[in-house]
Amino acid sequence: MGRGKIEIKRIENANNRVVTFSKRRNGLVKKAKEITVLCDAKVALIVFASNGKMTDYCCPSMDLGAMLDQYQKLSGKKLWDAKHENLSNEIDRIKKENDNLQLELRHLKGEDIQSLNLKNLMAVEHAIEHGLDKVRDHQMEFLMTKRRNEKMLVEENRQLSFQLQQQEMAIASNARGMMMRDQNGQFGYRVQPIQPNLQEKIMSLVID
Repeated sequence: MGRGKIEIKRIENANNRVVTFSKRRNGLVKKAKEITVLCDAKVALIVFASNGKMTDYCCPSMDLGAMLDQYQKLSGKKLWDAKHENLSNEIDRIKKENDNLQLELRHLKGEDIQSLNLKNLMAVEHAIEHGLDKVRDHQMEFLMTKRRNEKMLVEENRQLSFQLQQQEMAIASNARGMMMRDQNGQFGYRVQPIQPNLQEKIMSLVID
């Protein structure tokens, strides 16, 4: 007996639904791979499960982006609006500009210059000379700034040395003044002369 015909409708049991989805999804991916190999067809497959998980397959000979672009051209259906198209064009422009800058950088390094004509070689030479002039100008400015800073440091050191010398002289002068005051207080008093009448009284006491 053969298998009975399955009614195509939503499976109510959640577990059975998950099992059936997993089996049929794997079968779809297997069939997509087989038709790609057997028939040399360009196949793309995208499956979203009910929980949002995605499964995708794209034939090795063409990426998904290129296949969607081809689908848009052949079907006449717009997959991208004007905003996305402008964004895509801007991305392509930036990539191209970056490639050109990378190529110019290699030329400035002396790489890949065999294919350049005389005009392009002269442009590279001019760019290198202009860069060298900027480097020399910056180097000269750096040296001048360094010399100015050195002069400022020398002058500042001279002023600090002078201030230190003045302070040392002031301290020494104060120390001498204090020593002289101390010496005057201990030894520097004057002997008062003896008054005449007091001297007579002393002589009389001696004679007596």
